Amino acid sequence: MIPFTVNIKLAARTLTGPLNSHNKPAVDWGWQGLIAQGCHSSILIIDPKTAQTIQVLERHKANVVKVKWSRENYHHSLSSPYSLRLASADAAGKIIVWDVVSGMAHCEIQEHAKPIQDLDWLWNQDASRDLLLAVHPPNYIVLWNGDTGTKLWKKSYAENILSFSFDPFDPSNLALLTSEGIVFITDFSPSKAPGSAGKKVYIASPHSSPAHSKPAAVQPTGAKKALNKVKVLITNEKPTAEAVTLNDCLQLSYLPSKRNHMLLLYPREILILDLELSQTVGVVAIERSGVPFIQVIPCAQRDVLYCLHENGCITLRVCRSTTPLKTTPNDPECTVDPEQSVQELVYDLRSQCDAIRVTKTVRPYRAVVCPVNENRAALVVSDGRIMLWELKAHNIKAPTNLSSGLSPLYSPINFCGTPLSRNQKRIPDLSLNTMIGHTLISGVDPPWPTAGQQEVQLKFLLTGLLSGLPLPPFSLRMCPPLTTKNINHYQPLLAVGTSNGSVLVYNLTSGLLHKELSVHSCEVRGIEWVSLTSFLSFATSSPNNMGLVRNELQHVDLRTGRCFAFRGERGNDEPAIEMIKVSHLKQYLVVVFRDKPLELWDVRTGTLLREMAKNFPTVTALEWSPSHNLKSLKKKQMAAREAMARQTTLSDAEQSSIESSVIRSDHIQSSPEKSISIYSYFTLFIITDDHRSLGSMGSIACIAWKGDTLVLGDVDGNLNFWDLKARLSRGIPTHRGWVKKIRFAPGKGNQKLLVMYTDGAEVWDTKEVQMVSSIRVGRNMSYRILDIDWCTSDKVVLASDDGCVRVLEMAMKSASYRMDEQDLTDPVWCPYLLLPRAALTLKAFLLLQPWSGSYTMDITVSHEDSFALNHSFSLDLTQLYLLFHLSLFGDESDLQFWTVAAHYIQSFSQARQLSVPASETQPPAEGSQSVPQGHLDICHDILCESSFFQVRKKVHISQSYVIHLRDVYGDVPLPLQTDRAVQLLLETNADNPSYYCDSLKACLVTTIPSSGPSQSTIKLVATNMIASGKLAEGVQLLCLIDKAVDACRYLQTYGEWNRAAWLAKVRLNPAEASDVLKRWAEHLCSSQVNQKSKAVLVLLSLGCFHKVGEMLHSMRYFDRAALFIEACLKYGVMELIGAAFADYARLLQSMGLREGAALWASRAGGAGEELLEELFQREATDLTPKEEEAGLGTIE
Repeated sequence: MIPFTVNIKLAARTLTGPLNSHNKPAVDWGWQGLIAQGCHSSILIIDPKTAQTIQVLERHKANVVKVKWSRENYHHSLSSPYSLRLASADAAGKIIVWDVVSGMAHCEIQEHAKPIQDLDWLWNQDASRDLLLAVHPPNYIVLWNGDTGTKLWKKSYAENILSFSFDPFDPSNLALLTSEGIVFITDFSPSKAPGSAGKKVYIASPHSSPAHSKPAAVQPTGAKKALNKVKVLITNEKPTAEAVTLNDCLQLSYLPSKRNHMLLLYPREILILDLELSQTVGVVAIERSGVPFIQVIPCAQRDVLYCLHENGCITLRVCRSTTPLKTTPNDPECTVDPEQSVQELVYDLRSQCDAIRVTKTVRPYRAVVCPVNENRAALVVSDGRIMLWELKAHNIKAPTNLSSGLSPLYSPINFCGTPLSRNQKRIPDLSLNTMIGHTLISGVDPPWPTAGQQEVQLKFLLTGLLSGLPLPPFSLRMCPPLTTKNINHYQPLLAVGTSNGSVLVYNLTSGLLHKELSVHSCEVRGIEWVSLTSFLSFATSSPNNMGLVRNELQHVDLRTGRCFAFRGERGNDEPAIEMIKVSHLKQYLVVVFRDKPLELWDVRTGTLLREMAKNFPTVTALEWSPSHNLKSLKKKQMAAREAMARQTTLSDAEQSSIESSVIRSDHIQSSPEKSISIYSYFTLFIITDDHRSLGSMGSIACIAWKGDTLVLGDVDGNLNFWDLKARLSRGIPTHRGWVKKIRFAPGKGNQKLLVMYTDGAEVWDTKEVQMVSSIRVGRNMSYRILDIDWCTSDKVVLASDDGCVRVLEMAMKSASYRMDEQDLTDPVWCPYLLLPRAALTLKAFLLLQPWSGSYTMDITVSHEDSFALNHSFSLDLTQLYLLFHLSLFGDESDLQFWTVAAHYIQSFSQARQLSVPASETQPPAEGSQSVPQGHLDICHDILCESSFFQVRKKVHISQSYVIHLRDVYGDVPLPLQTDRAVQLLLETNADNPSYYCDSLKACLVTTIPSSGPSQSTIKLVATNMIASGKLAEGVQLLCLIDKAVDACRYLQTYGEWNRAAWLAKVRLNPAEASDVLKRWAEHLCSSQVNQKSKAVLVLLSLGCFHKVGEMLHSMRYFDRAALFIEACLKYGVMELIGAAFADYARLLQSMGLREGAALWASRAGGAGEELLEELFQREATDLTPKEEEAGLGTIE
């Protein structure tokens, strides 16, 4: 048998082109590592690592306006497996939830028939991971169950809703951007609709403020100047009509790196709002000659903004603080004037990518950033291109000049709490937080580098580019079909002629562009293949005032790219070419003109055999006869070609003999009354203009001939089937209008026929003379067909006016295909494509391999980061786990857990080594820990160490005094700031409505330390105020008399758990704060709240590792529990929980990883003895060593 590697069966697929304007916001980069993008009514799934389209989803009838990947913020198991789930919404109001691997719609949702304004999955997924929130025009938000399509609740608001943003720190907070301002919802819940209408605030126009034109380097000179400098944007009063017309806010988004911060995007500036202060604390303005913004993407790992501009340039801006800092670390006398310590957030431009060439049809649409690593971005362009950019960090040898205004950026000195090794200079660029350290990002750290830090510079690198089809119209032609003779070197190539004169050749096995050839200077009108590697294409220019055109007929060789004019110098100022037809044996070519006789050419020699006489009728349709009738003819034609090659002259008799064998005219008597002349050559069947009607048929438009079957189509929609052998004909009226094109399917004995009409297409079976399938515009498709062809014996290819080329089954139903059946050029690493058991087995195998001497990622799929993993890091369990998820799985829940766990395991281990008490009953004072590795990232907020939390909040509180002390809920004076508070309260203007109240507050703050009896009075007043509903004021009074423990208890009683945790971190000692946070953890575990994952993180920050291990085990997170306990045992911060090891061993056994199961069972102590004995018995009785090895190899 002949060996071959050709994929004979092609998969259905869609080749996409330019986007519709509705598709502008329809792009998303998911935690699964894939990009989803809307293109007209289709959705593309793109692998950014290999720059391949691996799936196209088709079910929408209208243009797609939103796509959103589901979040992966839950623990994965066989009951909750890894899955590729995507929600998409279109302009007709339909929402579809997809199973992307199979290409099937999981459920469909329809509420109204208007475009969906916004769409997102709920990120808190402990209770349910199927909840989907959508904005239905004009003013409804609806919560759907994305698994069943059930509507859970619906809520309407007064204004038209444009978009929304969830608070990444609190799932009960939601902000709606409306046509007039912002609506803040603080009681969002999956169980019921928000009870209140929300807090409405209006946005004054930023352009009228003086801060828009101020230089960023100007520093405040005092509290009053600072107060005037800060721009007041949020008001509770509706602005005037002039201000409303200027309200062109493009985007609203919470900052995932800082709690209670939000950004508003305007075309020429970005405003950073502090929601606690209701003030702008940062402005990123563009100078007058700068390029306006389109979109901003805030990052979580660092306070960084990716900004997309109208010229397609992506800029990276990193936050720094303008708080004046000490010039040297050893000069304690050089302190900061508190009057000048007002902090404003400034975002420095650190890197930018190249812009694109913007034209009327080519504009940047949207950018998306990888949520796992945050160091890769993708730019979507209106012409269908996707540009993939990656951020790289480069070491700088010469230090940055501080006088330039830019502070230096330094690489981090640790990863997950573990400092770098001696021989390690830098961490690889795996993610944004391994590229940029904490320095100057929080506004707290010093500007000089610590030991081992290196100054870095950030640069964008273009790593991938996907390009789509150009603008329609198209002309299609599939290469010659697969046969037994060409099976060893056959490639299923589709040639697509475009409107700009180029020919695109696609390999339909992979769906990738094989070659792009610039062949013509005007629109390509038709293509004919003359071999598997060469084709002829023709194009016609616009007619001049004489009606004549320039014809271009080019011969193209794909192997070399050589292109030459087939007709030589002919082609200028002549009637337009109507069609070209190549004979079945690829020997001859007929060129048909509009008002000129046809030409007959020899393809192989490129010579003109015959040009018809001028009185030859105009041809309207023609077809070559099938090649199996030409065996006797081939010998004569070969002799003629050999004579031409020898440049010898044939005798007149020989010449006439050859010509008569090529061309012969017959007359057919169609009826007794009418004799119709049809030029039927021995190799050609031609319908001419003067005799183009047959019997009951109208004007014949096209012919197809295969075997003994001849089919004619006319302008009235009639099909006439001729059986030449039986001498029978049968006419079928389709009532579909003009028959544009008909083609027989390839393959011996395959008599299927593809028919193209102006409003669609049909497939007919000419043996049975019956229709097999049909598509029609408006009925089962939303696009108009431009061209058709067969690509295999059972699949058709259609070009449509939405800029797409579709390969469909013979039924011609637009259907997606299974991703795991694709034959891709480059292998795709995506564990979500595997079956659930296979994905979890792979994860378990890669996480930890204590049975082998060294850790390896050498499985059947190689990965680019394996070298960095093996050579740059010590074999630390938590580091490997975290890096594994960063690089491969994108598991959001595990990633967050191990980031916090690795940090605090290392922190408490060091505290124990330094003889600092670190027991769960009496946690160590975090400020006393010698922590060389620094603090947790500020995006973890409450989970950060108290010492860092207090320093960061001091800066924030100082700012709150300057801006509006009396309105800050819970932001109360710290012990060392009493004098500062009194000073600012006394500076209130006399005409201010709160002047009297502020004066009394100043007196109160001053008298507290000197008067003993006042303590009980203030406590009584505070209690009464809390009882009467004034919780904020009562808590402030309690904090003024150092009763913060009571204040926390009151806050927790009234449901203000986040406030209580914040206050405990800022004001209480470690033991008291631990009690408050433990009560919060218990509350989070309750059935009403059901946020056990967050409770685990809170307990981690307290060092309650044994409790965390027990909770993970009780939640049946066996893999996470066992690996966490293993890490804790290694660092000596907790004792063994044998049951967790035993259950993890059973989990590994169920996956077939027996060696791993035996090891974990052996370490489980008494809890694993029974399982260990069972494993040994099964190994002895069921499997020989070779069989077991083969079984493990299959699993891997």
